[in-house]
Amino acid sequence: MTEAENKRSLASSRQTQAMDPCLAQAGVSVGFDQRLAPQDLAGSIAHARMLGATGLVSPEESRLMVEGLTRLAEETREGTFPWDPALEDVHMNLEKALTDRIGPAGAKLHTARSRNDQVALDERLYLRDVIGQVTKDLWDLRASLTAKAEAVGEAPMPGYTHLQRAQPILLAHHLLAYYQMLKRDAGRLRDLAARLTEMPLGSGALAGTGLPIRADWVAEELGFPELAANSLDAVASRDLLIEFLAFGAILMTHLSRFAEDLVLWCSTEFGLAELPDSLTTSSSMMPQKKNPDGAELIRGKAGRAIGNLVTLLTVVKGLPMSYNRDLQEDKEPLFDTVDTLALALPLATRLVEGLEFRLERLRLLADDPYTAATDLADHLVRRGEPFRVAHRQVGALVAHCWAKKIGLRDVEPEVLVSFCPKAEPQVLQGLTLEALLVARDKTPGGVAPRLVAERTRQAKAELAAEKERGRL
Repeated sequence: MTEAENKRSLASSRQTQAMDPCLAQAGVSVGFDQRLAPQDLAGSIAHARMLGATGLVSPEESRLMVEGLTRLAEETREGTFPWDPALEDVHMNLEKALTDRIGPAGAKLHTARSRNDQVALDERLYLRDVIGQVTKDLWDLRASLTAKAEAVGEAPMPGYTHLQRAQPILLAHHLLAYYQMLKRDAGRLRDLAARLTEMPLGSGALAGTGLPIRADWVAEELGFPELAANSLDAVASRDLLIEFLAFGAILMTHLSRFAEDLVLWCSTEFGLAELPDSLTTSSSMMPQKKNPDGAELIRGKAGRAIGNLVTLLTVVKGLPMSYNRDLQEDKEPLFDTVDTLALALPLATRLVEGLEFRLERLRLLADDPYTAATDLADHLVRRGEPFRVAHRQVGALVAHCWAKKIGLRDVEPEVLVSFCPKAEPQVLQGLTLEALLVARDKTPGGVAPRLVAERTRQAKAELAAEKERGRL
């Protein structure tokens, strides 16, 4: 048998004609799925031990398999393993190498398993490994936001709706809004981890196996508390990957929104913050430029994560039960999102840590001439005016002030009462920036300094508890 025929025999035993080169090229996945080598080898080692323990192979054959697979693990880890595209994928490359090195015993490794349940196992093991690192990076970012919120203390800033100045808030409150988003993201990741409990190996191609395996032994060695309840589902489903990609898309959307804030804050027009030179770039043409490229790249890469989710949803949506080769397309979107998060999360953390706020300008803009309008309307409500009437009256007063180019606190008492008959004449003088902030203490999520300080302490306590529970 020639080398080419030997390679073909590993992939199929039915075909009598050589594979068309176009099909062969389309089927090659080792260029990207070799990334699953650590998980594939871990699963194979556990499987080989089980085969020996159950008598499906001899103890000596099992020992040879485990030793050979362990050496392959070292080579793949060191980057010295010679991957061969002619063998299609990570599974066939490793099995062929094992058989070449230990002889006929290597050909018995695939006893009672299929590449279908093999890859399902690999992907679960891979997700489990990835979740640990992403959780740590996400914790670091949340911790940096909390530390920055604590550092800025009670510094005010303008709050925006429709990108128009709305009401004054605390800068810490704005930062902690992103902490809350990322906290939910961390919860989504924990939810996914809690579903990575079923071990699919033993499901075979789709119907299980008639050989006397002990899948429970393999599951115990690999740290799975359960066995797959349905062999068709085990090999055909990719919802765990989809869930991770959905998590990644939502997380990157949150990071993109924060990145957009940084771009705006660091612009000359806003002038609210500045990034250090080490986290910005210059222009190739304009020497005066200081561009927030890190934030822009995070914003741009969010599109990749969203696209990866759509890609896998589209691949899976039309597949009949059970395994189909379309599922080869699940890995590149997964790996790309993993890589995107591995870059974006630490970069976002560094951006937060390096961010320097211009607190005086933030305070100046927060003390906008018209941001007391809502509080004036609330004052009228407390005096018995229906809110819609109060809203209309204050709106008319603001229009008057705008035309006169004066602020609300510059309005004469008699003018105030002419627009708002139930207003106390001196009420506007009491609507200072500090008063507006302190007044927002009627709901737990308000911007009052007391509440924001309490939520900062709470965030620090949450992070410390997660660290203590070993969720990092």
